[in-house]
Amino acid sequence: MLTSRTWRRWAAALGLTAVLLPAAATPAAAYAPPAAHRLVLPEPPPADTVRTELDALKVKAPRSMAGYSRAKFPHWIKQYGECDTREVVLSRDGQGVTQDAKCRAVSGTWYSPYDDKTLDSASTVDIDHMVPLANAWRSGADTWSTERRKAFANDLDDPQLIAVSAGSNRSKGDQSPDQWAPPNQDYWCTYSRAWAHVKSLYGLDVTQPEKDKLIAMLNTCD
Repeated sequence: MLTSRTWRRWAAALGLTAVLLPAAATPAAAYAPPAAHRLVLPEPPPADTVRTELDALKVKAPRSMAGYSRAKFPHWIKQYGECDTREVVLSRDGQGVTQDAKCRAVSGTWYSPYDDKTLDSASTVDIDHMVPLANAWRSGADTWSTERRKAFANDLDDPQLIAVSAGSNRSKGDQSPDQWAPPNQDYWCTYSRAWAHVKSLYGLDVTQPEKDKLIAMLNTCD
């Protein structure tokens, strides 16, 4: 569920009242984000801070994928009413987004920073886990509780979820930055800051090639 901190920030950005009306009684236009709310994801820390975080991470070989299943990371949970995590991110990251009584995005546009594309249909938008679930499993999440994995998979407080084109998300898959980086190199600074920061927050490991690539990508911030 939404933490109180996330709810206050997200509700304030959307201009919602403290007590949300039932979805069926709320017009779709009420969910449209104002023009000033254009954050693609929560801003990661500056590059210098992230370099320190990255340096503190353990460098290890990937763990076994034995036992992995996406079902072990319950995702797109209901956040309030009919709104699940996917719909919250679609509304947060889009422009001119309207939602129906079931909180489904029915119109709007979304900018995909991975490949510098603008999309005009929610059906062409994926919500990417910045650090993919399978990568997290190989990096230490195999030892987590289901509740911790659920929190990771639905994290709205940190730069872990982002609306991007379905094509770029599926091209990325579960690959680390040394295996896949956004084709739009102008986004490398933000991408590397977000990736390393999320790994630091959750105490996940990195491989040496992954760390080397993150350092190179962080250097684009200078």
